[in-house]
Amino acid sequence: MVELLSRLARAESPSLDPASQRDAFAILAAELEALGYRVRALAGAGAGDHLYARPARRGSGPYQLVVGHLDTVWPLGSTEEMPVRREGDLLYGPGVLDMKGGLVQALFALRTLRELGVEPAVTPVLLVTSDEEIGSRTSLRWLERLAAGADRALILEAAFGSAGALKTARKGTGWFRITVRGRAAHAGVSPEEGLSAILELSHVIQSLFALNDPERGVTVNVGQVDGGLRPNVVAPVAQALVDVRVPTRQAAEEVEAAINALRPTVPGVTIEVDGRMTRPPMEATPRNRLLWDEAVRAAGRLGLPLAQATVGGASDGNYTSMYTATLDGLGPVGEGAHAHHEHVVVPSLPERAALLAELLLAGPLPRP
Repeated sequence: MVELLSRLARAESPSLDPASQRDAFAILAAELEALGYRVRALAGAGAGDHLYARPARRGSGPYQLVVGHLDTVWPLGSTEEMPVRREGDLLYGPGVLDMKGGLVQALFALRTLRELGVEPAVTPVLLVTSDEEIGSRTSLRWLERLAAGADRALILEAAFGSAGALKTARKGTGWFRITVRGRAAHAGVSPEEGLSAILELSHVIQSLFALNDPERGVTVNVGQVDGGLRPNVVAPVAQALVDVRVPTRQAAEEVEAAINALRPTVPGVTIEVDGRMTRPPMEATPRNRLLWDEAVRAAGRLGLPLAQATVGGASDGNYTSMYTATLDGLGPVGEGAHAHHEHVVVPSLPERAALLAELLLAGPLPRP
């Protein structure tokens, strides 16, 4: 597993360089074809191709969707300052945790079932996307189409924390740009003729932060501001970029409506809102709870402890959960996703692959 993961990590595949992703795609395709899977490239339309794989001899029964992504946040050349290396029980390198380790686990889970001659009652099919880290813009239609017909979706993102918790709920995310337009004037000669966009934006920022609700898990963060021309000019324009995280669809609707309802406090000033809630929340629905219960039983058979967590980050599980039972965080245990100390805990790789194999063997889920 370490050898394959190291090879995948060295095949750098940043989201914003689709051509670079071909080597990682080829490695995955070769491994899957050796397992009797038929691999198809789904055009990314501006992003890299997405990989879809299904058994060459698949029947007509139900299927389960295994979801991962091969793109990483790391630009080409990152392996020079972050070399792929093993230090004791830790394997370091760009993308090993987020999320090529999960892809390796899926390959070994499928290999194990094949070598044991065990065929799941619910056929596993794989979708490995190339643009998850930049919002799944071109892969979303494939995610939705496949999830809509699936018995369940198993997401190969990294586990949460050192305990390796599975992710049974994720917050939904939103991104907004607020642009305030006022009127320029000389700050010393005729300031009264100006309308300060920066002053108005200060009121907007306070209104946005007032939307935070820690008890409900709603976070609204103004993370970047810009505006004005020079210190001696009343600012004609100012802008803020806003990140939103919400635990439920109801909260998403409420926050989005509140942002779109922002109005200026000074006549003559205008406020433009651009953006939306981009990923829906992955809520702890009854069908998702059924899949978590299945994971608890599988972990029990393996003698593995298992915990669950709700996290603020989003994944493709946010999308699949709208259509089918979804369980996230089935990838390896590690630390440093999107950080220079990114690594996986090597002993977790076979343990988590075994857990995934057990889940793949589960029968169709009952309707909640």
